[in-house]
Amino acid sequence: MRKAERYKAVLGYFLKHRPVAETELVFTDPFELIVAVILSAQCTDKRVNMITPELLKRFPGAREMAAADTDEILEYIKTCSYPNSKARYLKNMSQVLVSTFNNIVPSDIDELQKLPGIGRKSANVIASVIFNHPAMAVDTHVFRVSARIGLTNNARTPLAAEKQLTANIPEELIPLAHHWLILHGRYICKARKPLCNECGIADYCKYYMHKVKQGKN
Repeated sequence: MRKAERYKAVLGYFLKHRPVAETELVFTDPFELIVAVILSAQCTDKRVNMITPELLKRFPGAREMAAADTDEILEYIKTCSYPNSKARYLKNMSQVLVSTFNNIVPSDIDELQKLPGIGRKSANVIASVIFNHPAMAVDTHVFRVSARIGLTNNARTPLAAEKQLTANIPEELIPLAHHWLILHGRYICKARKPLCNECGIADYCKYYMHKVKQGKN
């Protein structure tokens, strides 16, 4: 199967079977999403969603969090991974958001990366989810799944994978495709044991065709 045919088949499947795909992080405004995204690094969305309600009740906006003591922020987020670093990121991010951006979340990916705790992947998430920009955030799920399926080829870095994916996915579908790949990796195409027998795109998948199907013959 040629790459263009694989992309068409995979995207067509998801369009039919998962026409709506959204982040599983719970938020009500751009600031809350930034907070959740910072907390989500190497932490499950489920855990983040348990943490954010009380944290954001205490610090509902960037001004409140910017003025907070780091140790108090830490008390609210200590059950997530790397809480000490994330507490500093949250405070510093809030200070920069207020002082540099007048408390308005920027839509530009380069500008978003000026916020402490926000790298390219996180900036792409925010640009995609909040502003519906054609930005492909490549996390561990997207990186693994796109390589397994055969959507990417010899992409050694997340940036290389991002470039290949955005070059082959129609611009208007990129925000959706980001979530399709994440959710597929989270629930079907798992890292240690992919559930190939439950996968709707197995017939288009390089891993399934070469590793699984041939192994049964």
